[in-house]
Amino acid sequence: MRKALIWIFAFGLFLGNLIVPTQAYGAVLETDAASAILMDAKSGQILFEKEIHKELPPASVTKLMTLLVAADAIESGRVSLTDKVTASEGASALGGSQIYLEPGETFTLEEMMIAIAVGSANDACYAVAEHINGTHEAFVEEMNKKAKALGANHTNFVNAYGLPAEGHYTSAYDLALMGREALKYPLVRKLTSMKEYDLRDGKFKLWNTNKLLWWYEGADGFKTGWTTEAKYCLASTVERDGLRLIAVVMGVPPVRGHFTESMKLYNYGFANFTYKEYAPAGQKQGVIMVRKGIEQEVVAVTENALGITVQKGNDKNIWAETKLNPDLEAPIKAGQKVGEILLYRDQELLTSVNLVAEKEIAKAGIGKQIMRTLQGVFGF
Repeated sequence: MRKALIWIFAFGLFLGNLIVPTQAYGAVLETDAASAILMDAKSGQILFEKEIHKELPPASVTKLMTLLVAADAIESGRVSLTDKVTASEGASALGGSQIYLEPGETFTLEEMMIAIAVGSANDACYAVAEHINGTHEAFVEEMNKKAKALGANHTNFVNAYGLPAEGHYTSAYDLALMGREALKYPLVRKLTSMKEYDLRDGKFKLWNTNKLLWWYEGADGFKTGWTTEAKYCLASTVERDGLRLIAVVMGVPPVRGHFTESMKLYNYGFANFTYKEYAPAGQKQGVIMVRKGIEQEVVAVTENALGITVQKGNDKNIWAETKLNPDLEAPIKAGQKVGEILLYRDQELLTSVNLVAEKEIAKAGIGKQIMRTLQGVFGF
């Protein structure tokens, strides 16, 4: 039986699996979470899973999407961090975790978002929702639209703060997708990594509910949640030595169990996987001739770092292929795609990144082009 299992595992690797199954060598990773996932942030590949599509109440982990929609509104220019946000009666009426907003009380949008990210403030969620979309209901509709756009097919939000409501649910997998999206917004990670904040000129202290920020090296996001219905939940992210992982646990019964179970997933991930970089961002990968340009060649560099997450000791037979555009004509813009570099294991494509022009190459004037042609023909 043991030989058979080894043969099956080896055959799976032969087929090109970068990520091992949800079973470590000689031991099954167990978790008390009703649903759990460990995901490689870069590729989205799943390193561990348990009931990842199960639809469960997320409690305040809902606020991860609230922050995402708000950050998107800021990035698009619809609102600004310096906007004044005024609390309505609807915001001040909310219970649960809050900053006790009074009707008419005003904070900047940035302060409201800090209250959400650090203090898990329900009333701040409501105020931000009204500020961005006019009504809380319209904001929630936008949350659901963004969830669908991300492929979060087991998600439906009824409110922006996560208090129990019929039909309010998501899944561990969907929250991991939201976590990957959040990593595209430096603002979200900045806010969710803040350990503390002094509100109301230091009269109201906020402490981040995500204790992984203190307890686990490399943790810098995202959001906790708890209700009697949802139990303890946590969507988080950790980066060590270039390897960034996302873990989500839902429905954990014990107090602080969402931290324990998340650390268990991360320990497994960092013990078994590593990030291998084959080319850093901005590295020269070749030179391409340019027709009709002031300069006759342009350097091709990697647009982003080329790398993959692999099981430790399983990085053999990996090779890169560089493809450059053989026919470029000026003008060339800096950052323009001029090729790509592809990473393979044997003959299986693992990942790729664009090669881009290192600098701008303007088009040469007609006189310079004629002179260059004559030089090429007559050698003078």
